[in-house]
Amino acid sequence: MQAPLSRFLADQRRLHLSHGPIDLIIEASGPVEAVRAAYQAAERRFATILGELCAELTLLRAPAYTDMKRPTGAVAQRMVAAVLPYAAQCFITPMAAVAGAVADEMLSVLTGTGGLSRAYVNNGGDIALFLAPGARFEVGIVDRIEAPQIAGTARITSNSGIGGIATSGWGGRSFSLGIADAVTCLATNAAAADAAATVVANDIDLPGHPAITRQAAVSLQPDSDLGHRPVTVAVEPLSDAEITIALERGRLRAERLIADRLIAGASMFLKGRNEIAGTVELNRAHYMPSAEPRVLHHHG
Repeated sequence: MQAPLSRFLADQRRLHLSHGPIDLIIEASGPVEAVRAAYQAAERRFATILGELCAELTLLRAPAYTDMKRPTGAVAQRMVAAVLPYAAQCFITPMAAVAGAVADEMLSVLTGTGGLSRAYVNNGGDIALFLAPGARFEVGIVDRIEAPQIAGTARITSNSGIGGIATSGWGGRSFSLGIADAVTCLATNAAAADAAATVVANDIDLPGHPAITRQAAVSLQPDSDLGHRPVTVAVEPLSDAEITIALERGRLRAERLIADRLIAGASMFLKGRNEIAGTVELNRAHYMPSAEPRVLHHHG
């Protein structure tokens, strides 16, 4: 296996860590020594994460159920904790929360050194956030995954209770059972947001519709945790009424998750239409087309 890579981006503020499928952008703010210590701790921890996950991959790719065996790795434990609330409701595996769980673990290492005013770990658009009192972030929300643009921003403050944001949809790097172009969920941590975004995106669907093309997940990726379940590979034009029906499915699911305190809010996009649930304040006045849309935009 190739060794982990670590480098600073051109701005010399953001740290890029890469190892196999894990690709992180990290930024910490605060006194120089505190930031340096945080980055050094992050580099040390990052070197161990992929190996830990691979050691328990069989368990993490299996369907979650209430009494399932618990993993030993810290990231794997975060993954299982995030998906267990859904285990009795629908098919889900701990892999639904892997990106968010890695981001959460790395954020805990960053903040564990102390002294930071603000920090984030962006794992391919699934983001773990830390905000000291009085700090805030402005986070871009995309309207689709396969050709993303920032459709607006959500403002996260230190007293919002939000520590994670994640996006799922059928055009992303992970497969989806639904047809959502993008579902973004906000939660107390990134693993919880990641699992919820997967579940809501799966619910935005029109089962059996002829405009939707699906293929068995294993035909696209032989080791997929979704097995032979049909995943979406194309969505042709839909009528306004059909879009409304599909989005309504997602909105109802998101509102149940909000009632159960699993998420704070969700933004759902399908064919240019948007539904909002909960406390997401999508500020469209900040519309910013971008080739790299899922990067944190922050203010002092």
